[in-house]
Amino acid sequence: MLVARRLRRDLYAVAAAAVLVTAAVLIGRHIQHTAHTLFVGWPPLAASWGPHLGPGTPAAVLVAAATVTYGPVLAARLSWRALLPAAWATSLAWIVGLALIDGWQRGIAVRLTTHNEYLQVIDRFHDIPATVRDFTHHILIQSPGHWPAHVAGHPPAATLTFVLLDRIGLRGGGWAGTWCVTVGATACVAVLVAVRALAGEHLARRAAPFLVLAPAAVWLGTSADAYFAAVAAWSVALLALAVTRGSLAAAGAAGLLFGLTCHLSYGLTLVALIGAAVLWLGRRGVRERPVLPVVLLAGAAVVPAVFTLAGFDWWEAYRLLVTRYGQGAGGVRPYGYWVWANLACTVLITGLATAAGLRRAGAVLLPRRTGASVPQTGSGTVLPRPGSVDRDAVRLAFLVAAALLALLVADLSGMSKAETERIWLPFAMWLLASGAFLDRPRVWLTAQAVLALLLNHLLMTGW
Repeated sequence: MLVARRLRRDLYAVAAAAVLVTAAVLIGRHIQHTAHTLFVGWPPLAASWGPHLGPGTPAAVLVAAATVTYGPVLAARLSWRALLPAAWATSLAWIVGLALIDGWQRGIAVRLTTHNEYLQVIDRFHDIPATVRDFTHHILIQSPGHWPAHVAGHPPAATLTFVLLDRIGLRGGGWAGTWCVTVGATACVAVLVAVRALAGEHLARRAAPFLVLAPAAVWLGTSADAYFAAVAAWSVALLALAVTRGSLAAAGAAGLLFGLTCHLSYGLTLVALIGAAVLWLGRRGVRERPVLPVVLLAGAAVVPAVFTLAGFDWWEAYRLLVTRYGQGAGGVRPYGYWVWANLACTVLITGLATAAGLRRAGAVLLPRRTGASVPQTGSGTVLPRPGSVDRDAVRLAFLVAAALLALLVADLSGMSKAETERIWLPFAMWLLASGAFLDRPRVWLTAQAVLALLLNHLLMTGW
């Protein structure tokens, strides 16, 4: 009876998520057709209607079917060392398969070469130090030689990544897209590492198929935000290893990657909220090695120091970006629509299973009100004794809640009106881990796969 009640509540959460998406589509289409202020082709997504098949269709369907059928069992039985590369390889195959539904050219090779993208300005970085010093002078639209939207909208480390790829001979959109897909696929591995360190291997193994078979893969291939998501995820994962193992090297590396994260995207400073949750969960390790925060902060200062010494003023650039945002579509797009329609985008990139998983995570954090439990491998649901608490489950729910908080802060800021299906990938990866709380994983994984396949086959997405 209790199991049935939990399932019913899960379905309520799924129904609410579906209603949110439906409302965003219908109201968004009305606003776009009457006021023309949304600047997206298929609200709430930056996409257009265009049913199609492609060379990636058979591969994507095969990966989805195999993951649904064998994913939960393999995640439970493989050794941990084998599970991580298997998760990365399967995630990569899923992302590439979905991308190739649009074909190699449109799906991967040209995505980062369009007029608003990073590869448009590669030739302007012939003198990298001088260009970095001059970077803020080209952010505003009225400035001479203003940067394309994505270049202006990010600190220079984002563009410099593709400049450096070009310098070592990996030129053009094909290599840039391959870089983003290959690195982006490691984000699921980073989340698994963090979950295992903080909440135990059992929950990490249960989360693995949901992290691999994510609807977010539609936008992980190919957008630079996939690369950003991986860097951000590894900064958190290394921090989790630092506080649970007392590793100074991991703390320094975590700080280094967090500093890089902040210079890849201004909005990803909010990853600090997830990092703060990790520090709280690992506070015992911090107390035992109080030098850990010092090493973390020292590592985090390296990338900002390098860019500051090179002449880039992060705060001034962000101030100018806020002005630039108001000069373009961001100044026209209605906040009253996007403040909730962005959440509908989040439903589409994380899937209905995550809506149910978040409901379960909330139940774990509020056990007296909802009586939550954690499914046990291969045996349905084991009910806890009244008043009992699964500490690992609470720790995972707390981590997921921190990611949700970071996403909500980004939403309320008004600096992410539309296109959040790619912009919020770094936060979405952590929400997917809530799938660990769900019973009947194959059913939920099927729903995830069907959603991703429908999105990629019915819509021509912008990324």
